[in-house]
Amino acid sequence: MIRRLYVHNYRCLENFDLVLREPSILLIGKNGSGKTTVGRALYVLQRIARGTNRVRALVKPEDLTRGHTDVPVRFEIEAEISGETYLYGIAFELPEGFKELRVADEKLTVDGRPIYTRELAQVSLARTRQEQEARFGIDWHLVALPIVQEQSHADPLSVFKRWLSRLLILWPMPSLIDGNSEEETPTPKPDVTDFGAWLSGLLIFAPAAYAKMDEFLKQVMPDLRDIQNRPVGKDARSIAVQFSNDLGNLSVPFKMLSDGEKCFMIGALAIAANYAYGPLVSFWDEPDNYLALDEVGQFVLALRRAFQSGGQFIATSHNPEAVSAFSRENTFHLHRNSHLEPPTVRRLQDLQVDGDLVSALIRGDVEP
Repeated sequence: MIRRLYVHNYRCLENFDLVLREPSILLIGKNGSGKTTVGRALYVLQRIARGTNRVRALVKPEDLTRGHTDVPVRFEIEAEISGETYLYGIAFELPEGFKELRVADEKLTVDGRPIYTRELAQVSLARTRQEQEARFGIDWHLVALPIVQEQSHADPLSVFKRWLSRLLILWPMPSLIDGNSEEETPTPKPDVTDFGAWLSGLLIFAPAAYAKMDEFLKQVMPDLRDIQNRPVGKDARSIAVQFSNDLGNLSVPFKMLSDGEKCFMIGALAIAANYAYGPLVSFWDEPDNYLALDEVGQFVLALRRAFQSGGQFIATSHNPEAVSAFSRENTFHLHRNSHLEPPTVRRLQDLQVDGDLVSALIRGDVEP
């Protein structure tokens, strides 16, 4: 579970400190207030855990807030994993005359105990009492986390990288999802265009997860009968969805489903993934997109319930039905006076809201 996310000098976020304590969280605010950028920051950290170590592939000079090159870009994430507190932080700087950013400093700690620290090109590995601290040099344009050697599957470094790499960061583009695949993956791309590969990878790892998908989907699609991932070539598969009722049977290629129905499928797979190799953290940018008004509340509540007993669900939304599915205690309001100022974030219960919250949001009366 993410306990804290700190981002500085990245896109619109300056000195942005999001402190969390709930298993489900909603971020609200006007367009341009930074909600999506929170997901983009998490995606930078996730890509590091998945092995992307070249700085220019993670952060570019145009990502610096209003071109501020005199201040480092900084990311910090604090997470509770198996009862221990992990803190990972990394800063990127752009010295005068440089065309790409370099690592200024980096660290990973567990319950305050350093696993490794790094200043520019020098990495220091903490060791046990029987061993001396180890140091080695590294290209200052490379991130250390994917490179530092793991001692075992239970090594804190391995535990943290596995947890961070499995974040579900989602901003789906349903019209581009065709349900075809030629490989398997345990976690999807943010746009979920690899849905077929994600389904294959999950069910290979945990076949019983299909029951979780089926249970959820039949709540929102009562005539669902089966989901088939059919071979269509030597290494290729294509998903077809089976529907059935008193009128007969129907097989629909995944690509022919509506955008909203594809979002139902994505939600079902997120719930199944949390069951299979969770607890996971899922950040979903506007999960209510493409859904009918009478579908939003049930869908969002189902996602909240699925992560209530393990994992963490973080959503953004403008939809009144989605907002109504959360309480003021776990809703955060992001506010930005103009594009020349950074956004602020405050828990909704700490703001003065006159009357009904949804009505106040529509009027634009919710401001710090």
